[in-house]
Amino acid sequence: MSILDRFRKQKPEQKKEEIKKPSVKVVRKEEKTVTATKKVAKKEFSETAFRNLKHPLITEKATILTTEKNQYVFAVAPQAGKIEIKKAIQDLYGVKVQKVNIINVSGKKRRLGRHEGWHSGYKKAIVFLAPEEKIEIIAR
Repeated sequence: MSILDRFRKQKPEQKKEEIKKPSVKVVRKEEKTVTATKKVAKKEFSETAFRNLKHPLITEKATILTTEKNQYVFAVAPQAGKIEIKKAIQDLYGVKVQKVNIINVSGKKRRLGRHEGWHSGYKKAIVFLAPEEKIEIIAR
């Protein structure tokens, strides 16, 4: 009969024990004034910056460009233009962009047994920065 015990109604005494009291947090007046006076300025980025930039490309050639010529490579949205990419990089990283080159990388044909298909292509941008500017990129 222990299987049916869970369907039986509980006694009123047991219900009172299970009711939890709401937790009350005590806040001192001093803490309120301190937090009210501190205002943290959050930098807001434009929505187009996140829409146009996908991620930085970290390849052997891209790292050589970064170290020797101060050029960074990013995968970007297919509809993104040079001006939009330039504004997005300046907005997100806070650097001065001199020039942007765009390359459409075509998809490659792949085959598995008798089945053929295509890998999707993408658009990449090579961003030229001013000599004194740098971007810290972390591999994803």
